[in-house]
Order: sequence, then C-alpha cells, then structure tokens
Amino acid sequence: MRMDEMSFKRNRELVRLIDRFAEHDGTHETLIPALRLIRASRISEPVYSVYEPSLCIVAQGSKVVMLGKESFQYDPDSYLTASVHLPIAGQIIVASREAPYLSLQLQFDMTQILEVIQASEHTGRSKRESGRGLVVSRMNDTLHDAVLRLVKMLEIPQDIPVMAPYVIREIIYRVLQNDQNAALKTFALIGSHAQRIAKVIERLNRDFALPLRIDELAEEARMSASSLYDYFKEVTGMSPIQYQKQIRLQEARRLLLTETSEAAEAAFQVGYESPSHFSREYARMFGLPPVRDIRRLRATLLPSGGTS
Repeated sequence: MRMDEMSFKRNRELVRLIDRFAEHDGTHETLIPALRLIRASRISEPVYSVYEPSLCIVAQGSKVVMLGKESFQYDPDSYLTASVHLPIAGQIIVASREAPYLSLQLQFDMTQILEVIQASEHTGRSKRESGRGLVVSRMNDTLHDAVLRLVKMLEIPQDIPVMAPYVIREIIYRVLQNDQNAALKTFALIGSHAQRIAKVIERLNRDFALPLRIDELAEEARMSASSLYDYFKEVTGMSPIQYQKQIRLQEARRLLLTETSEAAEAAFQVGYESPSHFSREYARMFGLPPVRDIRRLRATLLPSGGTS
C-alpha cells in the first residue's frame, strides 16, 4: 500500500472518530482532559479567542487563524502549534452539513514538554532564542499515527488513564522533531528569552485590566525595555500594548455577550477609563460599536450554538 493511501485511510478514521464523539456543532470536551474536539457545519465569521499552548489538527475542512496582521491557514495536510497564550481570530473557511469541519485541539503542558526534551537527545538550546508563537507545519505520518491512536482511546475509555499520558508524550516528541517548532522547545526551557516572554504574556493575561508598565515588565523579565519589546513582537506579532488591547476587548465582548453588563461598565471592568475611547477601539476590532455588535451576535451565533 502506498504511503499516500495509508495517510488517506488514517485521516478517514480520524474523521469517523471526531464525527462520532462530536455529534453537534461546537467544542466538545473529552474523557482525555487535554483533548477537545470541534465540529462546525457551516463557514463561520471570525471568532475571537485566546489560543493556549496546544496542537491543532484539522481532519476535514479548513481554517484560517489571524494573529495580529498575519494569517495562518491549515487543513488535513497540515497542523498548527501554539507555543504560548495568543489572542487570535479564527475563521472556518471550508465546511458544510454534508462535510462538516472536524478538528481537534490537544493542550500542551510545559512540564511535559520539558520532560520530553530532557529525556531525548535534543537537550541543547536552539540557535534561535525565540520565534513566532504560532506555526503551521506539514503533517507527517508518525505524528498523524500517534494522534489517531490517542483519539481511538475514546472508544476504549479504560485505557485512557494508563496509556494516554504515554501517547501524549509521543505526540510532543514528534512535534518537537520538526525544526519549525523550535520555538515550542525554547518556551519550555527555564531561563530562555522565550520562556521569559511567556511569563510576561502570562502576567498580561492575568492583569490585563491594570495599567501596562513596560519598565516593570522588563525588570520582571530581566531584559531591557527595548529587548522586551523586540522579543515580545517576535513571539506574538504585536507589541505588548497591542496584545493587552486585544485581551481587554475580547474580555469586554465576553462580558457583554454573557452577562448583563452595559458597555460603559464593561469598559471600566477591562481597564478603560473612557467609554468613548473603548467604543472606538471596540468598533475598530469587531467592526461594529458594542451594542450593535452584541445584538448581531445574539441574533446569529447563539441560536446555532456557535463554533470554535
């Protein structure tokens, strides 16, 4: 049997499994805590969220992810890795009821990554101390096979507690073997520039409503302010202040959509002092002022269950 035929069979099996365990549109948690399955029966508008360190694989359909001004497209022939928390806009661009978009997300634990690095021969530092925190790579047979074995465990749940940690470890190893994912390695290495930037990103995600003080962040990262700015932009594709703005606006949108907050109240909760300034930046990011945007979202996204 030719390798391309084997890959096709492997992918058809992955489609079958995701279709079985994600019966309706939306994001589905599984018995494997780090694994989520996603299904969508139609093309989506951009959905704003924060990607966690993870591996994302599409079994059927296609998706585009926007990070700052960059776009990353992936499909069954490729996969996406996120090395750090990143505010993105994701849009499903190929999907239908007959052939729904089917994908999975496997969240990474940096401790697991560090253990794999230490156990393998590839313990040396990468020549590059950092790199973009989002990468699309070409799918390969060894990674595809390991991912399929992990998802198949959903059919034999008694195997999950014993076997899943080992297969996840193998998946991490396969991802790290790809030179494009050198950044993922550096984010796990204590003391690397990338790992320090990851700590800054963690703080920005936690304290996004507080005033941003570059000098304070730089001191915490043990870098100069200019080095922090340069490395941060290399990893995220945006400046620290642009990153904070995206996190603030995404959280404000969530508050407006899921709670009874007024626009001005949401603005203050996420750190804006001026409601009019908040409204202008909100419209610039989402295309409409807060009230009109939330009215539209409630009329379109909520009845269909949304997509992730």
